Amino acid sequence: MGGGRRSRTARTGGGTAGTGGGTAGTDRRAARTGGRAVSAPVSFLLAPVGCLLAATPGLLLGRVQPILPLLAIGPLMAATFLSARRTFLVCCWTVLLALAAGIGASPHVTAGFAVRWAGLLLGCVCSVYAAWQRGRLRGRLAEAREVARITQEAILRPLSRTLSGTHVSTRYHCASRESSVGGDLYDVAVTPYGLRVLVGDARGHGLDALRTAADTVTAFRELAYTAPDLTTIARALDARLSPHLAPEDFVTAVLVEFGPGEVRLVNCGHPAPLRSGQRLELLEPRVPALPLGLHPDPRQYRVRLQPGDRLLLYTDGLTDSRAPDGTPFALLAESALALSEPMPDAALHALYEGLLAHTGGPPTDDLALVLCQPTGVTAPVRV
Repeated sequence: MGGGRRSRTARTGGGTAGTGGGTAGTDRRAARTGGRAVSAPVSFLLAPVGCLLAATPGLLLGRVQPILPLLAIGPLMAATFLSARRTFLVCCWTVLLALAAGIGASPHVTAGFAVRWAGLLLGCVCSVYAAWQRGRLRGRLAEAREVARITQEAILRPLSRTLSGTHVSTRYHCASRESSVGGDLYDVAVTPYGLRVLVGDARGHGLDALRTAADTVTAFRELAYTAPDLTTIARALDARLSPHLAPEDFVTAVLVEFGPGEVRLVNCGHPAPLRSGQRLELLEPRVPALPLGLHPDPRQYRVRLQPGDRLLLYTDGLTDSRAPDGTPFALLAESALALSEPMPDAALHALYEGLLAHTGGPPTDDLALVLCQPTGVTAPVRV
């Protein structure tokens, strides 16, 4: 949910409004190489060429001393994209170039000459230190992103398996290029009351959204096995989350419980689930409820399921997506095409590919997809 990109109004109805973490490996490689942004042969030549260009006027005029400090531009440039070791080699090249250019320029060592050389050497030392510090910070950033990715996977466990007679497949995409952390959430629990599923969307991005998502999932895992019905879970979730949310924060959520031939739902301001089978249908609640954190009055409703029906749960990263010309994503049409795939995983993949084709690139909002397909065979499996 893009709290930082746009102003969101809490939903009062359930209508329509991958996986992230792909940067962690790149960050680790960048940390090991000191954050090189271009190929080594090219980058290693850029700074010395800059030094030579800076020294050219002095060489032509026979006046090297005044431009000695300018030669530090090369190492300073190198420090922005090379490792500390390579920056040190550039500094050595720069000093050698300065010595070569200064031979014969002046046989006398004056105070001004010493000051200029001191400026050049100081610039080289600062360049090496800056490159080392940048590499160290990039390493820490890569570690932090890796921790965030592992934490995200602990909260959002990827699923593609049959649980208590229902096959559950999931897909997650984080919109942020700088991290794999988002505010979308889901969880599944096999309980004495049947298979229970939670899909939600915490307002915002980054660590604050992750913290809210973690609190929501943790509370759901505690309540799912003991609460007698979904309305009790929704009220308890709201009571636990409200004290820790800022006044403008909230969590939209839909709770689902599978029973023989039916599904029970509670919707707290979340996009309506989509049932596919003989026909596509958005399962709108009769009485809209506010999101969690805004003290909703949740109501449970029931929907019959026919053999072969599927239930698609999703976040607003799907319905709010736009094409470059502003055309909204056609949820029903695209879902009808994607859900015709016989395998649940293939259906989610087809839906995500359809979204990419519509938007012309990765979604600009976090996205969680959960596809549930009752198989008619109950298996006592716990997760």
